Amino acid sequence: MIRKTRKINKLRGSRTIGGGSSKKRRGAGHRGGRGRAGYHKHMWSWIVKYDPDRYGKSGFKRPQKTITKFNPVNLAFLDEKLDELVSKGIAKEEKGKVVVDVRELGYNKVLGMGKITKPAIIKSPRFSESATRKIEDAGGEAVTE
Repeated sequence: MIRKTRKINKLRGSRTIGGGSSKKRRGAGHRGGRGRAGYHKHMWSWIVKYDPDRYGKSGFKRPQKTITKFNPVNLAFLDEKLDELVSKGIAKEEKGKVVVDVRELGYNKVLGMGKITKPAIIKSPRFSESATRKIEDAGGEAVTE
């Protein structure tokens, strides 16, 4: 037979609601402490069964010195600034081509966004494929160092 009323509703009229002596229900000792108390002691078996990954480390973190951080620059920016860089002395002009080392500008990769209109020799540790193609199409060189 299905129980029509919940057990707690039946117990509401009693003094201790099925908890035995009223002293037994007093304080948090009845439930083994408040919150996460006892997870390393008397509630350890609960941790093992229901939350085994709660404590300890997992995986590893790569050392920062092994991670290469990219600071890229686009061709459009370089094309726009070539004359200004020559006037400031950061870039030089040799045989009708401007020679720029992007590391002096604080960059370490050249990306191919935009156009390059002047022939230039650009030195950089890395180039994208499109950047290399565009530089060579404009009559310049992409020098990897």
